[in-house]
Amino acid sequence: MRTVTGPADRIVVVGAGLSGLAAALHLAGRGRQVTVVEREPVPGGRAGRLDLDDYAVDTGPTVLTMPDLVDETLAAVGDSLAGRLDLVPLTPAYRARFADGSAIDVHSDADAMTEAVRAFAGPSEADGYRRLRAWLTRLYRTEFDRFVAANFDSPLSLVTPHLARLVAMGAFGPLDRKIGRFLRDERLRRVFSFQSLYAGQSPQHALAVYAVIAYMDTVAGVFFPRGGMRALPDALAAAAADAGVEFRYGTEVTGLARSGARITTVHTTAGSLPADAVVLTTELPAAYELLGRSPRRPVPLRPAPSAVVVHVGTRRALDTAHHTILFGAAWRRTFHELIHEGRLMSDPSLLVTRPTATDPALAPDGRELLYVLAPAPNLRRGPLDWDRIGAAYADEVLGHVADRLLPGLGGTIEARHVVTPADWHRQGMLAGTPFALAHTVAQTGPFRPRNLVRGTENVVLAGGSTAPGVGVPTALVSGRLAADRITGTHSPAVRPVTVAAR
Repeated sequence: MRTVTGPADRIVVVGAGLSGLAAALHLAGRGRQVTVVEREPVPGGRAGRLDLDDYAVDTGPTVLTMPDLVDETLAAVGDSLAGRLDLVPLTPAYRARFADGSAIDVHSDADAMTEAVRAFAGPSEADGYRRLRAWLTRLYRTEFDRFVAANFDSPLSLVTPHLARLVAMGAFGPLDRKIGRFLRDERLRRVFSFQSLYAGQSPQHALAVYAVIAYMDTVAGVFFPRGGMRALPDALAAAAADAGVEFRYGTEVTGLARSGARITTVHTTAGSLPADAVVLTTELPAAYELLGRSPRRPVPLRPAPSAVVVHVGTRRALDTAHHTILFGAAWRRTFHELIHEGRLMSDPSLLVTRPTATDPALAPDGRELLYVLAPAPNLRRGPLDWDRIGAAYADEVLGHVADRLLPGLGGTIEARHVVTPADWHRQGMLAGTPFALAHTVAQTGPFRPRNLVRGTENVVLAGGSTAPGVGVPTALVSGRLAADRITGTHSPAVRPVTVAAR
């Protein structure tokens, strides 16, 4: 594995998102002097926050999986998840509701989910679920450590016996077709393949290797931290500060000074910082602009689809699961509209999250908080005038939620905040998408923009646009991979994490 050259004692990490925090923790745990520069007044990056009329709103990810990776990250400085976060396992992980009126609770417990599938679609599908679960588990064990959580210097690094095992498992065929080998019920196939949208692909075009996301959700389980998702970056930042990491919040990087192929100084709005090595977690175009470089790729980078998110505070008591997926009748057409035509969904599928189902303290007494995510085309594929249509589209989205899940919702709303692709773009996100680059074949594994930058000896990239990709678990892994590029591979003992049901 290639690493940065020369001394690497003083490290500047640009960005206090999850990948930057993970990099800082791993580097501090390996004896480096680390300074984190963050333009916002708080940590989190994409895991953002908004205090809206006494509602504590998470503006970024709402689904937390793989708590062992959080524990691994904290363990880098001798800390632990148990000492920093109060995680609640969600039961069910999701509730899936379909256009025909049917619904199923999605459990991570094998027996509970087997019985749910049996009642929903019959014994044959229950047997198919057990076989799918076994395949997902084998896929994860074969893939994660050696492919997702590993640095690659070239595509040739892939050629190992483990690659042959993945090929034999069918991991490089279409995801939808592979899931269909286990489940015939179209509704159940959606439950185990909708996660491909996180990777910016339709189930018909995503590689089956991305079923590892379904493993994380439906086998490893979904969790929620008390205090909201913001509690995660807060915990990581607090552990890093206790380990000696210096944070400079409200500070923006204005330039990088170099001597030959090495960055020597990071210039900021609050002064200059000497650096032996730099970890850049900014959006990829911003990173390349700071470096005065451009990626050399045969085809342009392809951003993932975006989303419209509507945050709602309501004075009505609600009775829904923490996460509810509202599937429209359309499926293939929905993905084609978003990814290829650049159009809004004609028959929306939505994620409705009610964080107050698990932590009522996120809203005032007697109130509830909702987060509604509607996938949308990115600005490159669908250059819509969101400043003009955003409010009306939010009304339309909430209308679907009222019709299909919460009748009368509109009359109880007392606080509302809408985030559109135009807003993501104003935050500096490529093509107005918070999901970074799509995981196409040309942007997967060693074909994704690498975390070492050609022509610069001591800069490493981290975050959703580089290896291994998009999501909370992969952001944490990305930070560790960046640290490995600076110090060499470090393999701490990882404690198994058990989160007791509450």
